[in-house]
Amino acid sequence: MNNRSMKRYFPIFALPTLIAFIVGFVVPFILGVYLSFCKFTTVTDAQWIGFSNYTKIFSDGDFLHALGFTVLFTIVAVITINVLAFVIALALTRGIKGTNIFRTVFFMPNLIGGIILGYIWQLIINGVLSYFGKTITFDASYGFWGMIILMNWQSIGYMMIIYVAGLQNIPGELIEAAQIDGASKWATLFKVKIPMMMSSITICTFLTLTNSFKLFDQNLALTAGAPSNKTQMLALNIYKTFYDRPGTEGIGQAKAVVFFLIVAAIALLQLRATKSKEVQQ
Repeated sequence: MNNRSMKRYFPIFALPTLIAFIVGFVVPFILGVYLSFCKFTTVTDAQWIGFSNYTKIFSDGDFLHALGFTVLFTIVAVITINVLAFVIALALTRGIKGTNIFRTVFFMPNLIGGIILGYIWQLIINGVLSYFGKTITFDASYGFWGMIILMNWQSIGYMMIIYVAGLQNIPGELIEAAQIDGASKWATLFKVKIPMMMSSITICTFLTLTNSFKLFDQNLALTAGAPSNKTQMLALNIYKTFYDRPGTEGIGQAKAVVFFLIVAAIALLQLRATKSKEVQQ
C-alpha cells in the first residue's frame, strides 16, 4: 500500500479508535471537571456551586495527610524499585547460567492483580508480626513499609526487563574502549552504561512514579487506610470521600481533578528532567 492509499484510508481505520477514545475518556473527563464544581448525588441532579468543593479540599485533614503520605511513599518506592531492578538487571546481563529462568521468576509477580497481592502480603506480614503480638494496622509505619515491600515485589521484575533491554543495547565497542583506557568497573558503570541507557531510566522512572502515586488496589487490600486513615493514600481517600460520605460526591470529584493535575504535573516534570539527560548524550 503506497502513501497516497494510506492517507486516503487512514481516517476510516482511525475513526473507531478515535470515537472510543472520545466516548471512553474525553467526555467522562470533561463531565468530571464540570461535576467538581457542582453539588450532586447523580449526574442528573447536579447543581452548580462554583469553587466551594475546592475550598473544602484543603481544610480536609485526611486529604492533606493522604497527600503527604503518598508523596513520601512515592519517593521511597521510586528509589528502591529502580535501584533494585537495575542491580538485578546488571546481574542478569553478566552471562549467569539460567538467566532466562531468573528473568521469568522475577517478572511473574507483575502478572498478579493488586487486590490479590494486597491480601497475600497482608497474610504474610500479619503472620510475621503475630510473633510480636501485632498486626500490620497496629502502627502506620508497619503499613507504610508493608506497601513498600509489596510495591517492590510487584514492580521490580517489570522494570528489570526494561533495564535488561537497555543494557543489551549498549554497543560493546564502548565498553571495550573504556576498559582499554583503564576505566574501572564503577567508572564504566557511571560514565558509560548509565548515560547510554537514559531512555530506559526515563521509562522506568515514569512508570514507577505514576504507578506509586496512583496506588489504590494494594492500599485498599493491605491496610484499607488503617489505623485511623494514617496509611490512606490519595486514590483511596478520593474513593472513600465519594462513596462512603453521603453528600460529598462533589468534593470527591474535586479531589479527583486535583489528583489528576498533581500526577500530570509531576509526570511531565520528571519526563522533562530525564529527557534532557538523553538529549545531552
